[in-house]
Amino acid sequence: MHALEQKILAEGIVLSDQVLKVDSFLNHQIDPAMMQLIGQEFARLFKDAGITKIITIEASGIAPAVMAGLELGVPVIFARKYQSLTLKDDLYRSKVFSFTKQIESTIAISKKHITKGDKALVIDDFLANGQAALGLADLIHQAEAEVVGIGIVIEKSFQPGRQLLLDKGYRVESLARVESLANGTVTFVKD
Repeated sequence: MHALEQKILAEGIVLSDQVLKVDSFLNHQIDPAMMQLIGQEFARLFKDAGITKIITIEASGIAPAVMAGLELGVPVIFARKYQSLTLKDDLYRSKVFSFTKQIESTIAISKKHITKGDKALVIDDFLANGQAALGLADLIHQAEAEVVGIGIVIEKSFQPGRQLLLDKGYRVESLARVESLANGTVTFVKD
């Protein structure tokens, strides 16, 4: 997605050869126009998949997931990283390790929001090692629902997440595939 790649080049900050900061438009401050384009692109890519639900993880996956849900006309469920007073019982739970935060979290979604037979699209902001996507897929499988695909806003292709997900049989569609962050420069995979 050319517009997203240009946005990354203009506003992304390379913190190391492993970490790209995009908090000016994706995961702190949100650029609604860019999120709308992202939602439209995910809808285009997955329009024939029969999606009934979109599943993401709080917080950075919510904006692109909501925009895709709006385009596809389906509800969006976000997995919570902690339990609150209103999210206590009848939960599907999984554990995920965050590459960026270097911590393991339990994520949960209510059983009443996803059911057997749902066709779920996973959407997340970044793909690095694939752990968040696998955790979300686990929640979907616990509900006896189907993962029809995984949509990623920014993939760090130099990390093993994509191959891990492909090896498990998942369809992965990434809107921007970063090949390298070496020397403080973002380079993209050429398709």
